[in-house]
Amino acid sequence: MPYQKLTAKELLALGNAAPEVNDSSWCVTWDPSEEGSAAERLVLDTLPPVLDFHTSGSTGPSRCWRRTRETAWLEAGMLAEFVGAGTPHAPGAVVAFAPPLHVYGALATFLVPARLGVPVWYRKEYVGALPETGQRRALVVATPWIFSLLLRHLDWVRSFEHLTVLYSSAMLPSDAGTLLEQAGPGRVTLVELLGSTETGGIAVRRWEGGESPVWTLFPDVTRVDGDAPGDEGAVPLVIRSPRLGHRPGEPQPAEWHTGDLVEPLDDRTFRLVGRIGRLVKVNGRRVNLDETEHRLRARLHCADLALVPVSDPMIGEHVDFYVVPALDTRADELDLSPVLALLGARPRRVHVVPAISRSALGKLRPQQTP
Repeated sequence: MPYQKLTAKELLALGNAAPEVNDSSWCVTWDPSEEGSAAERLVLDTLPPVLDFHTSGSTGPSRCWRRTRETAWLEAGMLAEFVGAGTPHAPGAVVAFAPPLHVYGALATFLVPARLGVPVWYRKEYVGALPETGQRRALVVATPWIFSLLLRHLDWVRSFEHLTVLYSSAMLPSDAGTLLEQAGPGRVTLVELLGSTETGGIAVRRWEGGESPVWTLFPDVTRVDGDAPGDEGAVPLVIRSPRLGHRPGEPQPAEWHTGDLVEPLDDRTFRLVGRIGRLVKVNGRRVNLDETEHRLRARLHCADLALVPVSDPMIGEHVDFYVVPALDTRADELDLSPVLALLGARPRRVHVVPAISRSALGKLRPQQTP
């Protein structure tokens, strides 16, 4: 696969919204001599003072949120620490799949390699051979589909002494756990981020197999008690952070209601219950739609699926089920018994569709076409 070779300055001058950056594959070598203060000067001298990012449209109309280049550089430094900067597992190269158009991609694909002082390959496509980095340790900046790609290229994964996979998007696909198992003990570390366009990074957890760990807040983020308790002991996650974005022409908010429900363990750690809009009660039983989708993917033979919350005038909260049949399965051959078993009730409606509308990072868009 051809990679357009850019210098670090050319990359930064193009900006995160440039078609050349988002719609092609490219490679940038950050000279190790540029790591630290030299890289910081280059980044802060080249990027515009204010960076604009737009929400994906998964929770409503896409909106612009702004942050300064200084806070972006600060957050990239925290991400570099999370993936092992200064440790024996520090990556010597980055292979990135997250479009720099989004805040996660701009930070992890653009700026984390600068913080690490290592070369980065950005791949627009999911097909073809993975790049030969010449390094024993690497960082993969992943989107939901990349875990299945890595499973198809296990020889590439096992060619590394250690591989760190950075992820920040929808709920982890089941392929993530499979990758940790099949890569071999201690070879892959998954670093998962919780955050949004509006907030930047909020919390992080590291996973190397076994039981899912708890979330820990970023060093500069504090939790504020929500105004109202959630269901079954959970509380809304409300945070304060110096990196909160702001709308054009508006001041930076003092705090942010994330839309998540959490079970606090102490001031810095918590368990994530789920997104408030993705928690519904069906027949009096609380259902986490993200978690249920995750489990369905392992049991239902299909190309894609989604559970969409709906309001029914007769029965209140309910769920519609959207499914894209696999290429080798006719619509009338779909076995939907796992849906009934995991939901504890029949979906209000089942929609067999040719595709499900998702953002570039795999998040479900609110409006689906039956």
